[in-house]
Amino acid sequence: QVQLVESGGGLVQAGGSLRLSCVASGFTFSNYVMGWFRQAPGKEREFVAAISRSGGMIRYAESVKGRFTISRDNVKKTVYLQMNSLKPEDTAVYYCAADRPPVGFAVEASLYDYWGQGTRVNVSS
Repeated sequence: QVQLVESGGGLVQAGGSLRLSCVASGFTFSNYVMGWFRQAPGKEREFVAAISRSGGMIRYAESVKGRFTISRDNVKKTVYLQMNSLKPEDTAVYYCAADRPPVGFAVEASLYDYWGQGTRVNVSS
């Protein structure tokens, strides 16, 4: 059974930091690109970051570039999202997702195969 379980969300003041984790099971983690997406109230789910199978290629949304860092540990089957300098506009439910594209990686949520249940991040001003 495929599972992606996120943790690490919470309430933080603007300027603070959080580290999200997503533990995978039920599939060969190292064969999958991993991504983080977020969905704010009343908005569509949006791409945040993605990391290639080996971790050698990374892509970020412009809105988080320089503040967020995605990483992965294929032994622990875990992907991380370190979030620094948080802003109120970062408030959302954050989801991790897994994709197995033939090449590269996608920013479209519809192309990802597996999803976690999400972890909520609230940034107060």
